[in-house]
Amino acid sequence: MARIGGRNAAFAWIVGVCCAAIVGVLALLAAPMIPASVAWVSSAMNETATPEAVATGDGAGAAGPPTECDQLYDEALWASLRFASGSVLTPSTAAPVTTAESLVAALQPQVTLTCSWHSDKGIVSTTLATVPTDAGAIAAAALPGVGFACTTEGERTRCTRTDGDLVETIEAGGGVWLSTTETGWHPEDYANRTADRVWG
Repeated sequence: MARIGGRNAAFAWIVGVCCAAIVGVLALLAAPMIPASVAWVSSAMNETATPEAVATGDGAGAAGPPTECDQLYDEALWASLRFASGSVLTPSTAAPVTTAESLVAALQPQVTLTCSWHSDKGIVSTTLATVPTDAGAIAAAALPGVGFACTTEGERTRCTRTDGDLVETIEAGGGVWLSTTETGWHPEDYANRTADRVWG
């Protein structure tokens, strides 16, 4: 049989090997995303949230105070914190970060969790703890003398202090303590949104 003009077997083999190599490299680059893609598809297919659950977040607040950092935030706030430039979350049970050291010493909060975020913008550290039920009254009496302004809402007392790029919030009520120190980084309505997750 006569060969078709213009065909070169050696060249065809070289092109074929190159194409196979390119496909292999692309597959290798895509491999790390396979578990994430499978998890995303699985969560999308198994979504069973009701309209009521969507309206009130994921319901972490209804079952009691958060026990993990991700439960402390609504979905939008969680996303904004995670995807901020240079963002790193360090969960721990470290003592509250605050200038109100004498109040911490007096109340001795029993820390449930501390969520410390570091990003290119700055640092945000939030601590959730248990305290005596009169902690709000004690904070309202002690903190104005060290630069905090305190307000009361129902059984909760919130005290805030701003000093340049530093914003501190200490909130206590019903035996629960929530404190946040924002240094340079001030996520939108952070104190109110985390308090909503704790007290609903």
